[in-house]
Amino acid sequence: MGMSVTISAATGQDAERILKLQYLCYQSEAELYGDWGLEPLTQSLDDLRAELERGHALVARLGDEVVASVRAEADEAGTVHIDKLIVHPRLRRHGLGGRLLDAIERHYAAEPAPAAKRFQLFTGHRSDGNLRLCRSRGYEQVATRQVGPRFTLVTLEKAA
Repeated sequence: MGMSVTISAATGQDAERILKLQYLCYQSEAELYGDWGLEPLTQSLDDLRAELERGHALVARLGDEVVASVRAEADEAGTVHIDKLIVHPRLRRHGLGGRLLDAIERHYAAEPAPAAKRFQLFTGHRSDGNLRLCRSRGYEQVATRQVGPRFTLVTLEKAA
């Protein structure tokens, strides 16, 4: 490729690019589960902007292109809820998702208040790549929840 991928904090100006990437990335999940109504595919730009304002988000760039992103938000109990870790399909399986996950954890581990006590995220039960990535980073399954006839959410967590 000739360029390095850089990771930085997302800004409001990144919202449209993140939303387009999110839509692209969740196509494979929708196909896997036969559910085109997944929230990441129906989220509005205004809702995404509100998420960016409430929590912290990172983007990975290859040149000017946003090729990956992750969002998170901490609650008062110290649980950091990590959400929508996405990597452009052409860059998957090159360690970028792991780099983003590590970076968002470092961000919240350094935040003074509320102190991060645990990191939590969820994925679908058939999303083998996502499950493999999380487990390789020390996450363990703590719960499952059936959300449809073909879809079970798996919640994973690890101590901060």
